Amino acid sequence: MSADHPGAAGTRAALVTGAASGIGRAIAERLTADGIRVLGVDRRADGPVEMFEADLCDERANEAAVEAARERFGRLDIVVAGAGIQHVAPIAEFPVDRWRTIIDLMLTSPFLLARAAWPALAESGSGRFIVIASAHALAASPFKSAYVSAKHGVLGLVKTLALEGAAHEITATAVCPAYVRTPLVEAQIADQARAHGVPEAEVLETVLLAPQAIKRLIEPEEVADVVAFLAGPSGRSFTGVPVTMDEGWTAR
Repeated sequence: MSADHPGAAGTRAALVTGAASGIGRAIAERLTADGIRVLGVDRRADGPVEMFEADLCDERANEAAVEAARERFGRLDIVVAGAGIQHVAPIAEFPVDRWRTIIDLMLTSPFLLARAAWPALAESGSGRFIVIASAHALAASPFKSAYVSAKHGVLGLVKTLALEGAAHEITATAVCPAYVRTPLVEAQIADQARAHGVPEAEVLETVLLAPQAIKRLIEPEEVADVVAFLAGPSGRSFTGVPVTMDEGWTAR
């Protein structure tokens, strides 16, 4: 009997990175409301659930977070890799250290989390590995070389994990939203204005929402709803794919 089944023994457990704010926080809150035990991971320990403080750019920190979840819960059924950062700059001015940090956090960390969690996810009988990717896993924007590269790369990782996980009943998916109303998006307004040569007041309309058919920001809770679906019984057929919620961005 899979751990998704209402009659399965034990309460399912999840690890959610980036859980102190934004999308990760909304996911941690939603999974907890659904009766799943959640350990959140972030660089600061304040969050809506029990938190593990870690810098996920460090290899050992990813392994330690997985170990902490297994120690607390005795199992691990769901991993949600949601930690992210952003830097906006033309390629000729893009700092190499920022490139490395973004790749480490948004591509290498999901790999390390999957590597460390794989035995527990296999033991679950219905393991779920979910990455918060982006419409930028499917399309590009100027001045975001590291972010776009990381998101394209993590979609490739998800496809590989899906193939390897099938024999163990582990699914792997990448949730790909358009712009979400988060501190990460708000923090890039000034940099976007400088890079595009437009006033800050015009960035939302002329830059961020320009490629979308529906001109609005997605709320974090909407992304959390999709993650909850993928983590639940009805999500078991989704694997190796981007789950796109981009408001028409990539329809063009």
